[in-house]
Amino acid sequence: MERIWLKHYPRGVPADIDVDEYASVREVFEESCRAFATRPAFSCMGRRITFADLDTLSSRFGAWLQGIGCERGTRVALMMPNVLQYPVCLFGTLRAGCTVVNVNPLYTPRELEHQLVDSGAEVIVVVENFARTLQEVIARTQVRHIVVTSIGEFLAFKGRIVDLVLRRVKRVVPKWSLPGSIRLKDALKQGRKRSLSRVPISHGDLAFLQYTGGTTGVAKGAMLTHRNIVANMLQARSWVRPFLGEGQREVILTPLPLYHIFALTANCLVFMSIGGENVLITNPRDIPRFVKEMRRYRFTAMTGVNTLFNALLNNPRFARLDFSRFRLTLGGGMAVQEAVARRWKEVTGVALVEAYGLTETSPAATMNPLDNTEFNGAIGLPIPSTWIVLRDDAGKDVPLGKTGEICIKGPQVMAGYWQRPDETAKVMTADGFLMSGDIGIMDERGYIRIVDRKKDMILVSGFNVYPNEVEGVVATHPGVLECAVVGVADAKSGEAVKLFVVRKDDRVTAEEIIAWCRDRLTGYKTPREVEFRRELPKSNVGKILRRQLRDEARATAAGRAR
Repeated sequence: MERIWLKHYPRGVPADIDVDEYASVREVFEESCRAFATRPAFSCMGRRITFADLDTLSSRFGAWLQGIGCERGTRVALMMPNVLQYPVCLFGTLRAGCTVVNVNPLYTPRELEHQLVDSGAEVIVVVENFARTLQEVIARTQVRHIVVTSIGEFLAFKGRIVDLVLRRVKRVVPKWSLPGSIRLKDALKQGRKRSLSRVPISHGDLAFLQYTGGTTGVAKGAMLTHRNIVANMLQARSWVRPFLGEGQREVILTPLPLYHIFALTANCLVFMSIGGENVLITNPRDIPRFVKEMRRYRFTAMTGVNTLFNALLNNPRFARLDFSRFRLTLGGGMAVQEAVARRWKEVTGVALVEAYGLTETSPAATMNPLDNTEFNGAIGLPIPSTWIVLRDDAGKDVPLGKTGEICIKGPQVMAGYWQRPDETAKVMTADGFLMSGDIGIMDERGYIRIVDRKKDMILVSGFNVYPNEVEGVVATHPGVLECAVVGVADAKSGEAVKLFVVRKDDRVTAEEIIAWCRDRLTGYKTPREVEFRRELPKSNVGKILRRQLRDEARATAAGRAR
């Protein structure tokens, strides 16, 4: 197939990457540590660790893992927010030849048990704030070794104050008991007495068991090999490198959790590979503190999701930050709304560039050119060494300009779902494409626009209604802070459009919003019902959970019927 998008690539971006440039993520890491030893690698709450520090500490953790009997492929679960301990344990695990199982620390006991049992993790590193959850399920898992750390453990004297406040003042560290557990500082002391053995690691070895968010069903472990991760790091790096300052040290704000594939690849790996500094934001939901932290750094780049960008823009102190070195904003995880993107450009002077990917694609599949000066509503062009086709329900390619399911092929596509060949078969085609479940449209230049998730599409009297379109219109209303659209059962039309709104202005009424939509949308797309909320349910990275809203709407309707 012809890759029509190559003609529209930004200058300096290659058509393909050489995935054999590195044999594993370990090689990428060790090369960066040699080349940028004295540079800051990660920062958190004012404390920095250099690449040399990270090299030493991760080596000790890897040596400790090997010392307790972890072999090549042993699954090690990491249950931490963005703290300095995360990259230490991440790279230590990979250097030991083990597989990282990233765990959302906000999981309920049920969710945590599922992931630990499903992955077969034998070791877990957990921040003490969430140790109580682990305590409830540990007996029903295969975990043999538990490492506990605190938010402030790597923050020197300030860390003791942070931990004291969290434990005694804010009381966000519930009492816990995990017999046989070891503190991370003690594991590192033990690792210091050993030498890290250099086990063989190749492209086919499993680097990550990265679980899907579970927003469309039971969470499944995407098997991401070293080849997958190296490939996507190279693909993303080749896309951004021509636009970064030659020889300039990059400082990227990292508010999205590193246990999520977006920040893991885009922030942690890509910027590490070019000697950049990741500024870790432990609690990005605390917007005032986040903005205060931003004032410490002359940041050059940032990744985020639409809801986070919107929240920052609605903080009055954000506009007063120093954006003089700021050059790159990358949005993903959910659709970026035009109203948010335009305001972001007005306030920061930097265009909000949208990208697209999935856990199953490590994650990047498409990106907009970084020299775009304005928001274009597209998710961009397929990145180097990536093939994308749009197909109908029969599996046939659709013509340009027609909607179809986005199907992706490239070295970044997962090896499959962990221990679920049946689920793998549902998403992989005979010719090697991953079916994304997203409906899109491609133009004659190769730019792709997302229409919506297949399962989120609403069918009103035989007409397709895509929530992204309706939400985009509602978001332009000056009195709306956030919104989400779902389909609800309707006796006449089969389904109807229901809108959930978080108001910026409490005087805004449902009738006013419906009238706003009626002026901008055809009749069947206009919301039939508006429900106001103080907040909308979100995933760990801030993606609005339409499925939860849809379930709640159905439960409400069922209650009325009774």
